[in-house]
Amino acid sequence: MPEYLLETKNLKIHFPVYGGLFRRKTGKVYAVDGVSLKVKAGETVGLVGESGCGKTTVGRAVLRLYELTGGDVIFEGKNISGMSESEIRPLRRNMQMVFQDPFESLDARQTVGDILEEPLIIHGIGSPSARRKEVENLLSRVGMTESSITRFPHEFSGGQRQRIGIARAIALKPRLVVCDEPVSALDVSIQSQILNLLLDLQSEMNLAYLFIAHDLAVVKHISDHIAVMYLGKIVEYTDADTIYQKPLHPYTKALISAIPVPDPSVRNKKTVLHGDVPSPSHPPSGCSFHTRCPVAFDRCRTDEPELLPAPGTEGENHLVACHLVNS
Repeated sequence: MPEYLLETKNLKIHFPVYGGLFRRKTGKVYAVDGVSLKVKAGETVGLVGESGCGKTTVGRAVLRLYELTGGDVIFEGKNISGMSESEIRPLRRNMQMVFQDPFESLDARQTVGDILEEPLIIHGIGSPSARRKEVENLLSRVGMTESSITRFPHEFSGGQRQRIGIARAIALKPRLVVCDEPVSALDVSIQSQILNLLLDLQSEMNLAYLFIAHDLAVVKHISDHIAVMYLGKIVEYTDADTIYQKPLHPYTKALISAIPVPDPSVRNKKTVLHGDVPSPSHPPSGCSFHTRCPVAFDRCRTDEPELLPAPGTEGENHLVACHLVNS
């Protein structure tokens, strides 16, 4: 068995931009621009960053829902980057997704039973009676009652709909689940229930998660390793404890300083980032963060930093792309 269940190597997703009277190609959006990640079986890698940094695009590219502009996606030791739809279809049983919006991701015209049975039918699993039994089992595993089978998605709360989405994702007993901000649309009280459900299922089924979020506080409780993205690139990667206790990149420090502290007596000094995130269709030269970085210097404006091991660390335990750290 390969060491890593999932690897991306220099992954690039560029979307063309069309304009003018004849809709000619006028440029491109650098949504993902050289992302390399590794996920082991049974572990969770959190992918965090502000909205628009390319997190969701990475998740969809991993599942080959987008065509790659460059780089490789290796799943279970197989390079799936150039596979046709017919070649990749058998692998889809082992790679599933939980979407951000639990209402939009469920077909409003289907009952819950039909929604959960559909992937089993597509992959030719079981007889009708066996599939019905499996649907009941799936609902039980995510904390839903058997009576939910005949009801429609609009009859449930947001948290219940997300449980149905999770049940659909695990229906084929996958090895990897891409969780695209699965709790951002839910109330805070419901978020913890869904996170605990994901952790229980991971322990029970040995699932690997690529957990996408913009909230570092959420990612902290579920991730083994965390990758921080900014404008289509990873700027820091390490284990979850280290990134909270000893963040090195200025962008990571700013994200962590914005996490609310539930103690009014503690004064948390926040790092305020000025300006807006640059357009991914016209990324700045050098370090993409230099336009908002409080400690940027001349080299940051001209030379793009590499994602390198931080000083004093070994191997790939703590990677950071910052001239100030690695100089």
